[in-house]
Amino acid sequence: MSISFEGQVAIVTGAGGGLGRSHALELARRGAKVVVNDLGGAMDGTGGSSEAAEKVVSEIKESGGEAISNGGSVSDRNGAKSMVDDAMEAWGRVDILINNAGILRDKSFSKIDLDDFQVVVDVHLMGAVYCTHAVWPIMREQNYGRILMTTSPTGLYGNFGQTNYGAAKLAQVGFMNSLKIEGAKNNIHTNTIAPIAATRMTESLIPEAVHSKLAPESVTPAALFLVSEEAPNGVIMQAEGGRFSVASIVENTGAQLGVDATPEDIASNYDMISDLEGAKPKGMMQINLP
Repeated sequence: MSISFEGQVAIVTGAGGGLGRSHALELARRGAKVVVNDLGGAMDGTGGSSEAAEKVVSEIKESGGEAISNGGSVSDRNGAKSMVDDAMEAWGRVDILINNAGILRDKSFSKIDLDDFQVVVDVHLMGAVYCTHAVWPIMREQNYGRILMTTSPTGLYGNFGQTNYGAAKLAQVGFMNSLKIEGAKNNIHTNTIAPIAATRMTESLIPEAVHSKLAPESVTPAALFLVSEEAPNGVIMQAEGGRFSVASIVENTGAQLGVDATPEDIASNYDMISDLEGAKPKGMMQINLP
């Protein structure tokens, strides 16, 4: 089986370097027309320049592909809308959205400024919301769409000094879990990738000695599978140096203690309540809303 994106249009946010650049280049190599979005700011989100996005566009064009750059900020509704407008003006459709843009403002929770907490949530979570909201009606009209969220092991498992980042990253999983239900009838699949890669954002966290084993290009195969026609719906895939796995929220059998259970009953039965042997993923009850 060969996965091709011929005739499809993709938007990749934060594509001026690192994972986003790798995703954009490979999508283009496989036939997609690509909107390369990047604010071009520093790792903490300050500043801005179109140079990084334009350089990736040049790489794509030099290889015979089609691409345009966009310097809008995902944390701004108009910025998010602008990249979708650019795609529609150039090519008349949007098939793929990869929500990849991100920043870091790491500090322990006791020392963090709440403005720094908010801005990280604005970029990672609300940036994904704004971009997805802008493409959603287009994908519904097309009766086709593939959306990829980018979470992190920090979001799934936690990391010291990253309460803002972890909260925003796990929130994208919750966002996906509802979108997978709402989009299914229109063939819109939403998935999430949890990458570990040596990029500008992780250079202080990953030892330099293993950088070569954690190249962004080793994550991109998972990203492209998750936005392909063959993609599943509602999957969290971890990708790290050529190793791929699926993470899942599971629920165990638990213990039926009755409606009159007390805190003491919980305490005395906690081993049974917390036993994860045989735990399985559980789909949330769907409530039909207008």
